Amino acid sequence: MLEPAKAIIENGQATLGCELGSTRIKAILVDASGRLLASGSQQWENRLEHGYWTYSMEQVWEGLAACYANLVSDVAARYDCPLRKLKAAGFSGMMHGYIAVGEDGELLTPFRTWRNNTTAQASTELTALFDWPVPQRWSVAHLYQAILDDEEHLHRLAGINTLAGYVHWKLSGEWVMGIGEASGMFPVDPDTGDYNGEMLDSFDALVEAKGFSWKLRDLLPRIVAVGENAGSISEAGAKLLDPGGQLQAGTALCPPEGDAGTGMVVTNAVRPGTGNVSAGTSVFAMLVLDRKLSKARSEIDLVLTPDGHLAGMAHSNNCTSDFDAWAGLLGEAARLLGAEFDHDKLFGTLLPLALEADEDCGGLLTYGYVSGEHLTGFSEGRPLVVRKPDGAFTLANFVRAHLFSALGALRIGLDVLTRDEGVEVRQLCGHGGFFKTPQVGQRIMAAATNTPVSVCSGAGEGGAWGMALLAAYSVRENTQESLADYLDRLIGDSVSQAVQPRADEVASFEDYFKRYKGGLAIEEAAVNSQSAA
Repeated sequence: MLEPAKAIIENGQATLGCELGSTRIKAILVDASGRLLASGSQQWENRLEHGYWTYSMEQVWEGLAACYANLVSDVAARYDCPLRKLKAAGFSGMMHGYIAVGEDGELLTPFRTWRNNTTAQASTELTALFDWPVPQRWSVAHLYQAILDDEEHLHRLAGINTLAGYVHWKLSGEWVMGIGEASGMFPVDPDTGDYNGEMLDSFDALVEAKGFSWKLRDLLPRIVAVGENAGSISEAGAKLLDPGGQLQAGTALCPPEGDAGTGMVVTNAVRPGTGNVSAGTSVFAMLVLDRKLSKARSEIDLVLTPDGHLAGMAHSNNCTSDFDAWAGLLGEAARLLGAEFDHDKLFGTLLPLALEADEDCGGLLTYGYVSGEHLTGFSEGRPLVVRKPDGAFTLANFVRAHLFSALGALRIGLDVLTRDEGVEVRQLCGHGGFFKTPQVGQRIMAAATNTPVSVCSGAGEGGAWGMALLAAYSVRENTQESLADYLDRLIGDSVSQAVQPRADEVASFEDYFKRYKGGLAIEEAAVNSQSAA
């Protein structure tokens, strides 16, 4: 029999998982079996400042504290008890990017997020140097681009990190990282579980003439293996998380991970041969590999699962942001006409229309490029809707075109993995806001990938839950149990039955995808003719 949730919380046996996503900070409280006890959230949004997508650190700490306070309120409402002590906790954030700190811990530049496509030269040169794909959002790409641009802060640099690692450091004092997120900062050797030594030496030799006082290894966080302790929440950290002062210090922390790692956990996709797709602000599919790729391919990230297996990732910067903006506009119009509804009803009403659309989407073509898109060669984006005068401009066609477009760049990356490299995809397990409305996201994703698509329970809330499971794993009783076996035991049966791709919807997507690739010149013209300023 399960112990009552209130007793678990009052006895300090609950585990916290928190993820700072692109549009929402989410916190989940679970018991030792992974059962959801309470949750909290806080909305936030990035800003384009001086050419970089960023969040201020004030936003980070205010948002994190507000999210935690919302969790505490949920605990009080459900169980009529305070939240003072935790058994374990883990913190995740949007993957990779660049946080640079000096000797005194001061931030030397604004946080540069994954969304920035400003490191094309660095990405190209490092990929050639390492013979290993280095995407633009990787931390080392940001660092090297700063070197190419001769940025002033580099001579004062003491460390680089990602959002997950930075938050963990401020809460615990530990400059550490989980292996999955670390592999998106700098290439990690899956055989050693550490940063690739030869590549580190190659990078240091490349920049030696600059006369920096540091070596790259000195800047990077230490990798801590999954399941191991990565420090604890300090007195100062507890006050950052809970300014009200109820939370006790000393909570054990697991290694921080990015949203790619938490996605693999929550979809139970860490074994070779498994795959998952995360879709929301951005979209990425990860296939856990049983062999190395034939060569470095710029379209594909090579990263590691949280337990150290090689995975190929196809990542697109843009997914639903532009559709979300259009939905907001449509909702604004509906309210002016007297309609009353909430966010869930708005999206729950609009999204199913995609399944009723014409197979050719009425000739509509959209590009939801709020930011640049590396898979199609854009360093900047301009959201577009293009239609022919005689096309069927209906709401259903409008919705389907946007959802198809949200997966266009992802499909380009997946084709490299499946067609060019022969990686077999038997099934994808989805999570993220794209899958929140029942059936719609699954059918659209199945059509775009021609692959069965299942969805994990709590698909729209997956990242924080995944982090909570990693935290719970770090304090498990059976220390010999592998992460894969642990996930099989806890969530193996919580995945929905896969939706099979329908021939008519696959054909519809293929027609759209052909037009999507053929129309990229329109997007290019928009970028070239319309200033971002």
